Amino acid sequence: MDSERNAALGRFLRERRALVRPEQAGLPVGGHRQVAGLRRDEVAHLAGLSVGYYTRLEQGRERPTRQTVESLARALHLDEQALVELYRLARPTAGRRRPGRVERVAPEVLALLHDWTVAPALIVGRSCDVLVRNPLATMLHSRFVFGDNLLRMIFLDPAGREFFRDWTSTARAAVHDLRQATRQAPDEHNLRELVGELAIISHDFRRLWAARDPRGGLASGTHFYHPDVGDLHLRTEIFLIASAPGLRLIAHPAEPDSLSAQALALLGTLAT
Repeated sequence: MDSERNAALGRFLRERRALVRPEQAGLPVGGHRQVAGLRRDEVAHLAGLSVGYYTRLEQGRERPTRQTVESLARALHLDEQALVELYRLARPTAGRRRPGRVERVAPEVLALLHDWTVAPALIVGRSCDVLVRNPLATMLHSRFVFGDNLLRMIFLDPAGREFFRDWTSTARAAVHDLRQATRQAPDEHNLRELVGELAIISHDFRRLWAARDPRGGLASGTHFYHPDVGDLHLRTEIFLIASAPGLRLIAHPAEPDSLSAQALALLGTLAT
């Protein structure tokens, strides 16, 4: 699967550089050019990469970091749709992060999470990175490409708008939550990195981030859709983990004996 995705990424990069005219990239136009669009060495230079590394990307022999994906997006003048496709194909690694807080889930909290078998449950960090899911939550989110972070699921993932039926209110609540986190930890590198990434890629995030922040808390999504079981009307319960400040346990229980409870039960059988 990884080799197929790497090969698809290489094809995507070759196709996109063929679409960029030299003058778009600020390069001289004169002389005879043997390729349509940009050459490999030109893309590498514009993205701040070595020619060898970029060549390996096009050959499907390398996996890019998030910083590399952002650099390639700028060099190739990608629009929002193409940006999402690049991220989907790349599934980029996080790259080297600055030293900072290491978020770990204690064994007793992990055991509690997996004891919840009738409700999807997950634990997220300060920047909404998904640290762990129970099997039912893993099945609930199985269609997501960007399943490592709740904000990326909402704003970047192709499955987001189908899964979150009340997408607008979910997106507004997520931005509100992220804004509160940045106020509480203004020097948190991962938070600043996440805001920058979302602002580069998502027009909807830029619009909501620039808007006036509403007063008070906002309700997060409660209406979801999974293609295997249909619509799910679930509660969203959020618990702060006192032993690990910044970590939260999020659960999505259904009302007992409801159609959504039956759908979760079916999803549970698929998960096993």
